[in-house]
Amino acid sequence: MAWDPPTDDELAALDALGAKGTWELQGRELKLTNLDKVLFPGLEGDEPITKRDLIRYHALVAPWMVPYLHDRAVNLHRFPNGVEKAGFWHKEVPAHAPEWLHRWHFDEARPDDTQWYFVVDEPAALAWMANYGAVELHPWTSACAAPRRPTWALIDIDPGTRTTFEEALVMARLYRAALDHLGVQAAPKVTGKRGVQIWVPVAPRYTFDDTRDWVEKVSRAVGAMVPDLVSWKWHTRERDGLARLDYTQNAINKTLVAPFSARPAPGAPVSVPITWDELDDPDLTPDRWTVRTVLDRLAEAGDPLAPLIGLAQELPEL
Repeated sequence: MAWDPPTDDELAALDALGAKGTWELQGRELKLTNLDKVLFPGLEGDEPITKRDLIRYHALVAPWMVPYLHDRAVNLHRFPNGVEKAGFWHKEVPAHAPEWLHRWHFDEARPDDTQWYFVVDEPAALAWMANYGAVELHPWTSACAAPRRPTWALIDIDPGTRTTFEEALVMARLYRAALDHLGVQAAPKVTGKRGVQIWVPVAPRYTFDDTRDWVEKVSRAVGAMVPDLVSWKWHTRERDGLARLDYTQNAINKTLVAPFSARPAPGAPVSVPITWDELDDPDLTPDRWTVRTVLDRLAEAGDPLAPLIGLAQELPEL
């Protein structure tokens, strides 16, 4: 499936709105509010990023981002008062959400848990999320049709307080070697914060126990190569500032941030897929790209993770 970006006329209509108003995007009507509210402070010398800016970014990046979101429940990290104030997690679709916004009922949910989850399956839905203050979007790793059958196995190099980015890259390169040795296709992405993640497409026949166990085995082998960089302690305070090679996100309704989602930090850095070779780029930083620069990167380099979407990959026995 493919999704179109907004037209120049649609973007001009967004720019022409006052502090609030109705914007039509690809036939959907969006009631937008507080458009000039600052959501992210600017980096030094740069203008801050407003809600209007985030809506525009979501509309423009939709052809690249929606492929990771459609047909999946999504958990929102909302910052309606800007990222300098505390955010909160939000999962339940509110009563005031427009009727056209796709939602999915989790039939296994307990009565006191979230019943109806958002599904972001078109550019207008992604723009609506920005108006709702959803700075981060975290899609499930399983599709709505089979919530207990993941289609991604996730590797999360989670830095500790003493972990440098160069050390995170050392661990990412070890995963690169391990996965290449195993003949497994995957791609890394910088998180927009401090770490690196690796997304491994899998056939939708595995359980979460399967993917979690497989990622743990690979991670234990990687960790054994650099034991002074890694802690296997569960609680952050017990890790002595070391990194954790986290395999536990491979569980139902456990999520990592979507490719091309913004992160709650000054300048609105973005989580961006990269090539394996870019792990050797001396200019690479985890927050190298922002909502103002990542579209130029996409125009030049494309998305190296995109060819792996939907790949029904078998995981080798370890």
